Amino acid sequence: MITLYDSAFSPFARKVRMVIDHKGLKAKYVDGLRRENHERLKEINQRAEVPAIVDGDLTIINSADIIAYLDYKFPDHPVLPFDPEIRAKARAWERTADHTIDPILVNISYWLWAERPDSMPTGLKDAAKRDMGQVYAELEQNLSEDGFLFSEVSIAEYALIPHLASTFALGVGPNRTAFPKVCAWIKRLKKLDVIQADMTRTREWFRDIANQDVERNQIFWRGDRIEWILAKGHHDWFFREIEEDRVLWPGLGLPTR
Repeated sequence: MITLYDSAFSPFARKVRMVIDHKGLKAKYVDGLRRENHERLKEINQRAEVPAIVDGDLTIINSADIIAYLDYKFPDHPVLPFDPEIRAKARAWERTADHTIDPILVNISYWLWAERPDSMPTGLKDAAKRDMGQVYAELEQNLSEDGFLFSEVSIAEYALIPHLASTFALGVGPNRTAFPKVCAWIKRLKKLDVIQADMTRTREWFRDIANQDVERNQIFWRGDRIEWILAKGHHDWFFREIEEDRVLWPGLGLPTR
């Protein structure tokens, strides 16, 4: 049986778990972000990131690689479209979710869940609104008449929805007048059984975040999130985070034997 190291805190892990549910697979779940499970997670992923899966003697990290593996090994109910052109487009939206949307939303979320001594830097929320506006505009143009990006639910939806479902709480959600197709699409996705189950797990996790025994003082930083915060001009804030020891860095993440 597959073991998935995940957490409802991670949109990447949520994406993988939704794909597992979509395919009707059985799996064992370990919340890798709980302090009691940190060493177990580090043994299989030096970066100490979720998600990671163990399938027999094989360990796979990185959500996109995990999903590609699951789709090839368990071809029923695929999430990667069969048509090469459509697959490339779906993977492009997955990459947008992972590397463009994630840093925007994560970098404005710290003041909602982390134990912070400060307030959000001036201008950071406005920058997020501007960048997310570009994302919504592109989605509005790409959504098909049948209500999905590519005729049926795919990896694009499972990658995007964990991020986009949080945008309203973060104050950067799509305007219903400017982006009616995007808003209708998000509403439709939330009614799907797999996504409903994910959102229920996530709400319950955050409702009890004080008892989850996860790191809330130091923030875990990686490339895309650093790039976005620096690109928006918040160098001083970020360097102060480093100086005051509120930064955690990932390990190398080399393949395991």
